[in-house]
Amino acid sequence: MTDPLIPLRAIFINCTLTPSPGVSHTQRLMDNAIAIMQANDVAVETVRAVDWNIAPGVQPDMTEHGWSQDDWPEIQAKVMEADILVLGTPIWLGDKSSVCTRVIERLYSYSGTLNDKGQYAYYGRVAGCIVTGNEDGIKHCAMNMLYSLQHLGYAIPPQSDAGWIGEAGPGPSYGDDGTGLKNDFTRRNTTFMAWNLMHLARLLKAAGGLPAHGNQRSAWDAGSRFDHPNPEYR
Repeated sequence: MTDPLIPLRAIFINCTLTPSPGVSHTQRLMDNAIAIMQANDVAVETVRAVDWNIAPGVQPDMTEHGWSQDDWPEIQAKVMEADILVLGTPIWLGDKSSVCTRVIERLYSYSGTLNDKGQYAYYGRVAGCIVTGNEDGIKHCAMNMLYSLQHLGYAIPPQSDAGWIGEAGPGPSYGDDGTGLKNDFTRRNTTFMAWNLMHLARLLKAAGGLPAHGNQRSAWDAGSRFDHPNPEYR
């Protein structure tokens, strides 16, 4: 088990296209991972992104760039309070939802901010993803989402994605009349994802984050090159 003395916070951002209080099949699967984390003393908050007015763009606050309203700064504050981020999305046309794309773009808007060590702000945090749908695409969506999150600075533990897809074409989605709830592959991957996120988050938190040598943007800008060979003397 992970060390229960190290407190953790997690935020699950559900990128369904269905506003509250509509049923979200993605939320149903996310709730399994949430239950595992809550059973292990992780404080969890869920955000359904479509319920918020998230302006498009890649700046931290888009009201400073022509938009009359932007709720993203409030969500960003929740993200920065969390040690674990899990993005959940349905599959549409073989890809993540448009809402998920916008959330990742807005996460990107903050990625240039530095922490007190001079590293990018998401360093020391971990991330994973949940995908649901009625068509192929779990691994395609996961590749895109997890690549994006690690590029922003998140650490990605082993097997940090989970999902469920039903029979191709129209039909019941996850949780409809019990559909998918007993699928061993999905149950196993969701469980492993939840535990690996908690394990890595606690390891990083106990270590004080990622070591701050060789990755400090502030030091690089000040002239440090961290053993990178001088191109003039190769």
